[in-house]
Amino acid sequence: MNKCGNIRIIKKEDKAYPELLRNIKDPPKELYCIGDIRLLAGKKLAVVGSRKCSEYGRTTAMRIGETAARNNVTVVSGMAKGIDRFAHLGALKAGGKTIAVLGCGVNICYPKENRELYERIASQGLLISELPPDTPPAPYTFPQRNRIISGLSEAVTVVEAGTGSGALITAESAASQGRDVFAVPGNINSQYSLGTNKLLTDGATPIAVIDDIFIGMGISPAADAKEVDSLGADEEMVYRLIKENGEITVDFICRSLGKTPVWVNGIVAVLEIKGLVAYNLGKIFIAKF
Repeated sequence: MNKCGNIRIIKKEDKAYPELLRNIKDPPKELYCIGDIRLLAGKKLAVVGSRKCSEYGRTTAMRIGETAARNNVTVVSGMAKGIDRFAHLGALKAGGKTIAVLGCGVNICYPKENRELYERIASQGLLISELPPDTPPAPYTFPQRNRIISGLSEAVTVVEAGTGSGALITAESAASQGRDVFAVPGNINSQYSLGTNKLLTDGATPIAVIDDIFIGMGISPAADAKEVDSLGADEEMVYRLIKENGEITVDFICRSLGKTPVWVNGIVAVLEIKGLVAYNLGKIFIAKF
């Protein structure tokens, strides 16, 4: 591994080169990096979508970034306008980490409007590019970098994408690389969801709630402190009992709290709707810790 100013150069034969990326069909020979290269070794989720997006898309991308941070998963995206930007911001807002894969030299901020985000990622996350410093952005460099976004990640989530979106190229790369591809279902009347809904008909995994992504990655989702804090006294009492005892039955809760099955089933149903517990084969267990 070499260093030039604040830019580190990681070659394919170096130990720091990410193993997932090394094994794709056309791995970059070297990566130019600014920031925390330790992020190349952790669990990573790519979050991508169109530059032009709806409020629904922006909010969803932010929430996915925040949820990834709570689950110690690094968000990978392309620092473009739209969905990419909000996925990065969501991760940073929640105190998590994020990697931006650039379609230009790593020392160039593109688009210029993302200067503040570029600086935040440089100091709190990682900027990378396969292109030498000072290489300007060009139309062909962005589709080319998309294979790196998916290649770095265990899974790819497409939030919103029109039919001609570069996010679909990333999804295609992910599928060819053997990565899981998740897609956020969208309004069938929205131009922003045509691509994502088509991905779903082509076999991408739909997500009903954001935690589905992390469960699909083999991660037990972490509970948002706000979710637990907002529980009513009865809900919190049952939630704590389940958390302390692991898999338990309705009968166990009834005996422990001196409550009727009707009361317990009502509370458990509310906790299940909130995604905090799950019920299977007569056993109740924590879905989020």
